[in-house]
Amino acid sequence: MNTISSRGWRDKYRSTVMQQVLRSALVAEKICEVDRSDNYRIQNPYSGQPTAAVTAIASAGTYSVSAWTQTDDTLTVTDEVAYGEHVFGFEQLLNNYDLFATRMEEQAFAVAERIDHFVLNNLCEDATGTYTTPAGGFTTAANINVIMANLISKVAGYADVYKGMFLVIENTDVVGFIQAQASNGFSFADAALKNGFMDTYMGVDIYVVRSGRFVDATIGSVTVTNSGHRVFGVKGVSTYASPRGLDIMEKEITGKTGKEIAVAAQVGFKLWTQKAGLIVDITLA
Repeated sequence: MNTISSRGWRDKYRSTVMQQVLRSALVAEKICEVDRSDNYRIQNPYSGQPTAAVTAIASAGTYSVSAWTQTDDTLTVTDEVAYGEHVFGFEQLLNNYDLFATRMEEQAFAVAERIDHFVLNNLCEDATGTYTTPAGGFTTAANINVIMANLISKVAGYADVYKGMFLVIENTDVVGFIQAQASNGFSFADAALKNGFMDTYMGVDIYVVRSGRFVDATIGSVTVTNSGHRVFGVKGVSTYASPRGLDIMEKEITGKTGKEIAVAAQVGFKLWTQKAGLIVDITLA
């Protein structure tokens, strides 16, 4: 249990915002639909894809009758992300800033970051599209155009593409992108040279997360094998449920001054079966 630091006694306060600059970006809400309703389960039954036949007019009036089945597809809220700690009364009184507000903000980010981790790894794990990069992956500049063209071809021609495409990479992959952006096309290269890494390439929105985001691990109720993988696809074809968002609590504790503060959120995820082919699990070579 943390107590007041040796530098916390009436020193001039410098905002903890400085400690938040290096936080990893949260991208789940930018590429998935988000459901914040109180539903435990979201259902999406679907039937098989019908295929129409073209026949000559001479045989008009005849057709084949096909059987069809309906399949239930369900998102269930399965996991909870939570964190809590105690702030003593003397810590609150003797500091120059509001410890409760500061710690709640930090905790809320920690919970949101774990939701992002949960969603991105589930998305990559459930993808049915697959692609293996040329040797060197995204770190080799010469690979970038080839990789992007191949990925786009995986989803081209589907109506859902109008929602936009995305690619999630780790910060170590940016090396190849920066070199490629600085050398491909005059206007784009000029913008990249002036402004640095561009977050859109060939019409695909690029999101960068910190190294180690894609893992081989058990995350809550799900086991994933995503080390050395990245994910690409169409936005809005998966849903994550976060009922009522973050629940922030302050609790009085018997026998202790101050308060216990905690943040919790329930989360569930589903890459809908009919759209799973629009998400591509990328293996780095």
